Amino acid sequence: MSYRSIVEEAQKTIQPNTSWNGIEAEAVARMRLQNRFRTGLDIARYTARIMRQDMEAYDRDPSQYTQSLGCWHGFIGQQKLISIKKHFGTTDKRYLYLSGWMIAALRSDFGPLPDQSMHEKTSVPALIEELYTFLRQADARELGMLFRDIDKAREAGDELRERKLLQQVDSYQTHVVPIIADIDAGFGNAEATYLLAKKMIEAGACALQIENQVSDEKQCGHQDGKVTVPHEDFVAKIRAIRYAFLELGVDDGIIVARTDSLGAGLTKQIAFSHTPGDIGDQYNSFLDCEEIQPGTHLNGDVVLMRDGKLMRPKRLPSNLFQFRPNTGADRCVLDCVNALQHGADLLWIETEKPHIEQIASMVDRIREVIPNAKLVYNNSPSFNWTLNFRQQVYDAWQAAGKDVSAYDRAKLMSVDYDTTALGIEADERIRTFQRDAAARAGIFHHLITLPTYHTAALSTDNLAKEYFGEQAMLGYVANVQRQEIRQGIACVKHQNMAGSDMGDDHKEYFAREAALKAGGAHNTMNQFAAV
Repeated sequence: MSYRSIVEEAQKTIQPNTSWNGIEAEAVARMRLQNRFRTGLDIARYTARIMRQDMEAYDRDPSQYTQSLGCWHGFIGQQKLISIKKHFGTTDKRYLYLSGWMIAALRSDFGPLPDQSMHEKTSVPALIEELYTFLRQADARELGMLFRDIDKAREAGDELRERKLLQQVDSYQTHVVPIIADIDAGFGNAEATYLLAKKMIEAGACALQIENQVSDEKQCGHQDGKVTVPHEDFVAKIRAIRYAFLELGVDDGIIVARTDSLGAGLTKQIAFSHTPGDIGDQYNSFLDCEEIQPGTHLNGDVVLMRDGKLMRPKRLPSNLFQFRPNTGADRCVLDCVNALQHGADLLWIETEKPHIEQIASMVDRIREVIPNAKLVYNNSPSFNWTLNFRQQVYDAWQAAGKDVSAYDRAKLMSVDYDTTALGIEADERIRTFQRDAAARAGIFHHLITLPTYHTAALSTDNLAKEYFGEQAMLGYVANVQRQEIRQGIACVKHQNMAGSDMGDDHKEYFAREAALKAGGAHNTMNQFAAV
């Protein structure tokens, strides 16, 4: 609906109620436009449609991949989207990622925790709700500034500017974008997964990412000691999430099935198998076993039949069973195919390094069965990107017979290599990694899990060094405030960002000429009026 039609609709509601004196239709219309999304389910349905459209666009053209950055606070997510709109003019194909790692490290009442599902699971939907609260406020703030400009144009009698501003309102693009939210391994059994999924969807999540680790043994994907579950256990949780989406009427909801099998060498369970060759039998076929003779197994031993032979899986003192070495890629492919055949929409393969051909070698095999298989990929800060790509270039050059004697492969991280031909080529490969991986390895969505964890640490370190050192206040002014002003960072007007001007608008709606507004002549934010 257009701005004018919303005003007219509000007027029809107000007019018969003669006691509603002082209620203005245009003010009501503005408040409605500033609160386009009434519930989290409104957001989930809206963003799910966007994500489905983006997936279809990627299937037609792999250059149309999507991106996101991880968040641990609503303000961080809001600033990302404000920055995207400022620099690119559109939020198209840019999402937010909600990282379980960052919730554990930064949002738990227990204090900083490792990524092992020990944090309160209620903190996950709470952060989703918080992120969307901040994004909706970004909409309200930006629209409020447009409304003020409309009033100024009217006061000046500038009808042409008023029409242009009204067109901007009618074509306004929201800051609300899809969030891919990390539900870890489900925080329990399938029922627990279902209950948490509902809360996350009700908070606004349209895409949930779940991994195939054992819930009570869950580890960060880039650490050791990961333990996977049989496929039927994982499929039960995928179904639980789908039921949650369907129950809540988010029929387009997206499930991202993550496999940690590439780096997981352990399992807690022997899979149940109905017949030879079924999914349980395939899972068990990767177990590291030793042949035994009938009657020689000990009390409590688990034994399997494999190719007519009696086999005893190797059991560790932890009571876990181990897989055969070098089977991770094969297990990843089986995980992915089975997940897509049982309701997942996207895949996530957790790798130990960013290597396009390693990823593509698995995706090629998956696509032999599921031709439109697509991945979400973690461009993780756990990778040493500089070292990895310099080593990849070094190895490629060496394999091609190129002289690499000027480089020490063990010391390629050195600043001495920054401006060398090898360093420059490695940086170019990093720059084009997302584009090239989208085209070659089926990656629909590229994310960085922990970017703002690291940027907050780096910027705080630099500020502390300057402010508490010789630069003192100049350390803040020169490196923060002056840069905010010159780069047009909206937060330099921090009162405005916190909603002060919107509060003034409401005071005027409610109290009219008696309104006591904060944005008067003595508000120090007026020092930044030109920003």
